[in-house]
Amino acid sequence: MKRIIIFASGSGTNAENIIKYFQERKNAEVTHVFSNNLRAKVLKRAHDLKVKALHFDKESFYGSNDVLNVLKDAEPDIIVLAGFLWIFPKKIIDVFPDKVINIHPALLPKYGGKGMYGNHVHEAVIRNREKESGITIHFVNEHYDEGGIIFQAETAISEKDTAEDLAKAIHTLEYKYFPVVIEKVLGLRDEI
Repeated sequence: MKRIIIFASGSGTNAENIIKYFQERKNAEVTHVFSNNLRAKVLKRAHDLKVKALHFDKESFYGSNDVLNVLKDAEPDIIVLAGFLWIFPKKIIDVFPDKVINIHPALLPKYGGKGMYGNHVHEAVIRNREKESGITIHFVNEHYDEGGIIFQAETAISEKDTAEDLAKAIHTLEYKYFPVVIEKVLGLRDEI
């Protein structure tokens, strides 16, 4: 049984989708959800789905090895960032090489980097009159949105689309592809 740990900062709809997806399978499970935001809805979602939900602060993430030690004890096969807004520390990436992945709501390298998350991305895409956007699932390194790309999926944008319309289309892609890409990275699936 492969072990998945999710990091999230907000409402956790992607985390919930991933947890439910793997609860229906017998080859992997989400064992923990970590959040840097004590009020994040993702903690309640995880708790309601019987997954360990843990909150941490900046000191335990960056200053000490508290989060790293919990991760080592949990022995994850993959660490999934699903709406996690802090830069991931190099000390954790070094212990779990090629095991930390992130989803970004745009077609990287466009619209990536610090401050480019959620509606900030969608508003920038619409403002620049792009004809398409999409999702990028990539490995995590010590820079925002610069790790090697694993998978991208696109959606067309019409002239009438708002940032909210685009957000809905992006969520649909995220829910459809993120769990199966996780399976692929874990070696549990050949095709996406």
